[in-house]
Amino acid sequence: MDDVVYMVRGTTREVCQRELDRVCRLLGAVPTNPPSDSVGRGWVARAVPSPTTPLREPVEG
Repeated sequence: MDDVVYMVRGTTREVCQRELDRVCRLLGAVPTNPPSDSVGRGWVARAVPSPTTPLREPVEG
């Protein structure tokens, strides 16, 4: 399992896909599964950071 996983949930497939695309574009992620309604509560999709996108180290405060 990846250390970081982004999850998107939407009321429709279209909303879920649009936001999955947005997460991938903004965070340099790649989808791990297309939107699915098999979980029973709306549409869900997931993405992980792209292997070519380095993760930033946490900022210490």
